[in-house]
Amino acid sequence: MKLVPNILSVFRIFLVPVFLIAYFTDDHDIKIYAILVYALASLSDFLDGFLARKYQAASNLGKFLDPLGDKLMTVSVMVSITIDGLLPIWAVLITAVKEILMAIGGYVVAKVANVEIPASNLIGKVSTVVFFLVCVAVMIFNIPGNIVTIMISGAILLALLALASYIKTYITVMRNRDDRRPPPVAD
Repeated sequence: MKLVPNILSVFRIFLVPVFLIAYFTDDHDIKIYAILVYALASLSDFLDGFLARKYQAASNLGKFLDPLGDKLMTVSVMVSITIDGLLPIWAVLITAVKEILMAIGGYVVAKVANVEIPASNLIGKVSTVVFFLVCVAVMIFNIPGNIVTIMISGAILLALLALASYIKTYITVMRNRDDRRPPPVAD
């Protein structure tokens, strides 16, 4: 059972090209096959986290694969929708910068500071769900551009709030880590 979360993360990574093929080969206005692949990827994301927590099957590989799969799918979906002219390019750029900052921060915390920060929080989970719903709505419905801008702005605001929450947690963890160090020895 310990390998199942990692297998699900790898599966989600393999779904990225499947999503892209489904999205760009479907001639219909509603990209139903792409939406189904995206939904399956989102379900696997929920399931791998649930199983890793329930069976205490978290691993260093999983801590790398899970966010990699999430970021690859999210960016692929957003870029695809943007190429179709349904999403403004600034939304992809802001999301990409946020994801890069989180990846760098995660690396620094894990490797350099040797500290573990919880992988998710409530704001991050809500942000993920809202992003999914916005992207699916954009793929299904012919939503006017100004409404799409409002919807994606709300999703990005939640994502930035999640980033701020992670930064706050990072600062707290780093301060506590520094407080546990013994004082320097005087010469």
